[in-house]
Amino acid sequence: MEQSATTEHLVHSGEVGVDGGEDEPLEKLTQGNARRIVFNAPDENRLFVGNHISTAKYNFLTFAPKFLFEQFKRYSNLFFLFIAIIQQVPGVSPTGRFTTIVPLAFILGVSAIKEIFEDWRRHRADDRVNHSLVKVLRDTFLSEAWQDIRCGDIVKVTNGQFFPADLILLSSSEPMSMCYVETSNLDGETNLKIRQGLPQSEHIKDVRSAQNTVGYVDCEAPNNRLYQFVGNLVLRGRGERHTAVTPLSPDQVLLRGAQLRNTEWVLGVAIYTGHESKVMQNSTAAPIKRSNVDNLTNRQILFLFCILLAISLFSAIANYIWTHQNEKSHWYLYLQGDTSAGSRFKTFLTFIILYNNLIPISLTVTLEVVKFMQALFINWDLEIYDRESDTPARARTSNLNEELGQVEYIFSDKTGTLTRNIMEFRRCTVAGEDYEFPVSHGDEDMFQDARLLEHLQSGHAAGPFIREFLTVLAVCHTVIPERDPKNPDRIIFQASSPDEGALVSAAKKLGFSFNVRTPENVIIFALGKEEVYEVLDVLEFNSDRKRMSVVVRKKGTDKLKLMTKGADSVILERLSANQKFDKVTLEHLEKFASEGLRTLCIAVAEISPDFYASWKKKFIAASQALENREEEKNKCYELIERNLFLIGATAIEDKLQEGVPEAIADFAKAGIKLWVLTGDKQETAINIGYSCRLLTSKMTLLPFNGDCLDDCRDCVEKYRNMLNVDSFSQQNKIQEAAIVIDGQMLAFALSPDFQSDFLQLALCCKAVVCCRVTPLQKADVVRMIKKRVNAITLAIGDGANDVGMIQAAHVGVGISGQEGLQAASASDYSIAQFRFLKKLLFVHGAWSFIRLSRVILYSFYKNIVLYVMQLWFAILTGFSGQILFERWTIGLYNVAFTVFPPLALGIIDQTVSSKNRMRMPGLYRLTQSGHHFKIRVFWAWIALSLYHSFLIFIMGLATLGQGNVLGNGQIVGNWYVGTAIYTVTVFVVTLRAALMVDQWSLITHLCIWIGLVFWLLFLLIYCRFWPTFSLGERLQDMDLQLFSTGLFWFMAFLLPIIALSLDVIVKMLLLRFKRTEEEAVMEEEAESAKAARHLSPTALRQRDSDEEATIYGGGADSVGYGTTVTGNISLALKELVPSIRHGFAFSQTEAVRSGPGRSAVTEADKIRHYNQGLSAAEPGIN
Repeated sequence: MEQSATTEHLVHSGEVGVDGGEDEPLEKLTQGNARRIVFNAPDENRLFVGNHISTAKYNFLTFAPKFLFEQFKRYSNLFFLFIAIIQQVPGVSPTGRFTTIVPLAFILGVSAIKEIFEDWRRHRADDRVNHSLVKVLRDTFLSEAWQDIRCGDIVKVTNGQFFPADLILLSSSEPMSMCYVETSNLDGETNLKIRQGLPQSEHIKDVRSAQNTVGYVDCEAPNNRLYQFVGNLVLRGRGERHTAVTPLSPDQVLLRGAQLRNTEWVLGVAIYTGHESKVMQNSTAAPIKRSNVDNLTNRQILFLFCILLAISLFSAIANYIWTHQNEKSHWYLYLQGDTSAGSRFKTFLTFIILYNNLIPISLTVTLEVVKFMQALFINWDLEIYDRESDTPARARTSNLNEELGQVEYIFSDKTGTLTRNIMEFRRCTVAGEDYEFPVSHGDEDMFQDARLLEHLQSGHAAGPFIREFLTVLAVCHTVIPERDPKNPDRIIFQASSPDEGALVSAAKKLGFSFNVRTPENVIIFALGKEEVYEVLDVLEFNSDRKRMSVVVRKKGTDKLKLMTKGADSVILERLSANQKFDKVTLEHLEKFASEGLRTLCIAVAEISPDFYASWKKKFIAASQALENREEEKNKCYELIERNLFLIGATAIEDKLQEGVPEAIADFAKAGIKLWVLTGDKQETAINIGYSCRLLTSKMTLLPFNGDCLDDCRDCVEKYRNMLNVDSFSQQNKIQEAAIVIDGQMLAFALSPDFQSDFLQLALCCKAVVCCRVTPLQKADVVRMIKKRVNAITLAIGDGANDVGMIQAAHVGVGISGQEGLQAASASDYSIAQFRFLKKLLFVHGAWSFIRLSRVILYSFYKNIVLYVMQLWFAILTGFSGQILFERWTIGLYNVAFTVFPPLALGIIDQTVSSKNRMRMPGLYRLTQSGHHFKIRVFWAWIALSLYHSFLIFIMGLATLGQGNVLGNGQIVGNWYVGTAIYTVTVFVVTLRAALMVDQWSLITHLCIWIGLVFWLLFLLIYCRFWPTFSLGERLQDMDLQLFSTGLFWFMAFLLPIIALSLDVIVKMLLLRFKRTEEEAVMEEEAESAKAARHLSPTALRQRDSDEEATIYGGGADSVGYGTTVTGNISLALKELVPSIRHGFAFSQTEAVRSGPGRSAVTEADKIRHYNQGLSAAEPGIN
């Protein structure tokens, strides 16, 4: 490697330096906050990690410890491990040494197989990635595996390949070292982004030039800021003395996982590899969430464990007392023995083992299977599959299915969640004139306001301002025009946000067509005449600045002009003193916002050449700063973005998604409170609230407006008095009111001094709308409700700014929308449309909660019925520790004979059909309130199981335990009695499961009754094991003894009827006198099913079609249009307008600071280096 040796020598000798100076020590740069990557120098870059990645959870060495640690964090598994250990102590276990460890091993084995299978798929995916091939510079460009790449290697990526590491783009096959990348693998966005290398490195195009290149990259340490990068490139050819620092920006970064498109090849140097790459740095584990049902079950298990210890201690003490009292009178039992404390403790352990199965050993694996299947049902549901985008619902976790059935608060983003995030230009104000445009439907002739065109062309006073306004729309943007590959005569605008694309399209339809972009110029056709604007600088948009600007010079003139568009809250404060249209424009802005439109101000300023030259020097210096580069650039932006002249403003419509108003109205009927958290201005959010039926004309709006803590205090006190909120009451009445609060006031309201008072006020209102909020505030609001209100929360959003609240809520739902897949990737469940949330909650959530509740209750019931009999038997046997049942029948009870009924209840059974749950939202209140699973319900089942256990034992003993004689003359023994009682118990718990079933099917019948068949077959086979096998000695020929005794069959049929008669009577009384709405609907469904048998197929299909239209119907509602509440909206806003601070509803995507999926190119560099291959003389292209 000749080039590597040369580079190493130059680095050590100090020849590669800044402006000929000496290098910083390499050790110093590779520690702390900076690092140096030397080109083609593997020894110098040895401190950095390799490019091998692993997303797997385990490897060969770590599987056992990690898996066992995870499993034994569960209380039940830890408890049974303890039981299995003490069973190995000689003379302690009455049930043998293996009756717990074998079922536990089986359960752990099932979980291990599941974990191994899932991790094996991760390993296979990792291997495919690590062994992917890419060309790397060695003596020439050789194909090597991704995992062999090291920092400093020069890599050649060809069209269609993915980038194997984070690279600095050096050159490409395209002019100006440009290339196109697609980030859909990172964030789901398919629109192409542009990256562009520096002029200093564009000469590196082949092996020779790459080998002769000497240099390094100084950059920040690896971090998770996916679309930010700060670094400098120091580069020169071999033999050259002069070097210079060239600043690097995200424009030059090619992220691992992105794909090269429409570019033959690129060369790049690896700077972050493997787990230090930015995408891997962002691969943080999602927060661990456990459902409310899981937490409640765990608490009850702990309580049962305490009861088990108490019973065991009682039995051990009773054993000591009975033995002490009867050791002489019952001398033939040889009761005299060791009476030491150690012996007494061993007796205590014996009873723990005897009673340990009060806690069901199979519950954990049963719940895992049930939840896994419920998650599959969500994935397979075609009614929540979006055909237009080919997006199914996805359950990304199965641990929270039942939580979906208990949601009380929904926190929703607005743009892209309630609305479509598809923008249409609807209105504008220019020079004080208000212009309105109808929906275009793609027809340019329809998209024209006659007054605007007339004013533009007839010499009207507003004409020059209209021209300037449309010119700004056509020039001030970062849109890239591309030819449609299917229709070369059509241009597609690749815009960084839907808003910006809508503005450029509107300008084009109004005669100011943007068709051509070159590295230095933007060419537009203004009313058919070509105009060329040299773009000198682009001042980028971000969420802090809320604006973007360009500095341009029109061809043929020397005048410099600043064109700016942004939020009114930042534009109005930067205006010069000589304004003509600010007041009327502000009135129009308020009018637009009251109609739910997203507003944007347009302004310009002329700049003197001397001021620009001075400013440019400062800007270049700021652009080269290694530390705080963005802050320094923002300071420069402030220097030039001032003394603006306001021309007008635009208004864009974002339509509501289909079915949103109906879904929100149904959520209200279901007792679910919806809070909207949005970055839009107050007026826009209020109008959206009315349009989607979150707000109604009956509601009193409670706006929070102000600038300081005192204003917040005044609002809280005023509205608390208005609604008569009682500070000492935990349950204030919910009233017809809605809070509307912006981000600044919300910060005060969430402070410790006011949070309690504000929360009490908010809980009294039917709706809360939070405007102008930051992502952190969204998460803080969710945490406040989650922490201080005993309610299940759900957060739903579609953008990176929603990830915080999605992860903070009990349940996070992501929408796969226009803003990529950031929210969906961080969520617990993902859907394509907001309206699908209704079925996710009302059907899947309710079913999952009811099913899981029944599985848990039944699992505890069946265990207590059988195993508490050991306590009743102990009372009759002097607490000797003698077992009633044969040891292997005890071990197989949960894993063979009663394992299937819980699966039927948890997977197959259904209470109320999907259609009726969608049609009757009120049914959701039953699961929401925990009607099917509360502490009271849990202990009622425990009481029932104790009753059944005692009744079966006493009646069984009374029937068989009084010296009954078998047909062969033998008297029945304890194993006969125990096996007979065991059989009756299996019958009873099976029939009890049958009583719980609401909807029978062939599979349900199979799951319910197969356990009985297994037990009888097992008895027939197991009783034949001895003496061929060393098993079943105590049950030898027991099947013949049982099945040949009429008394056994009499008891087997009679006792279940007696035991379950109380259950049947109670159920009938409840249905008669305390029937729930759910049970009433199920009765109607049963009657409807009977009537349907007499309908013709045609009539049946028509009935189903009508029902489906009622449940799933609803068209797209246009925000502020076609609704009956417009007058109420305007009336409500009229009172609020004077107190509302001005804000913005503009959502241009950030170039550098935005979340995943946004262009990593600085917008300034991107458009300056774009060279469109279109002729400038094609004004007719559309």
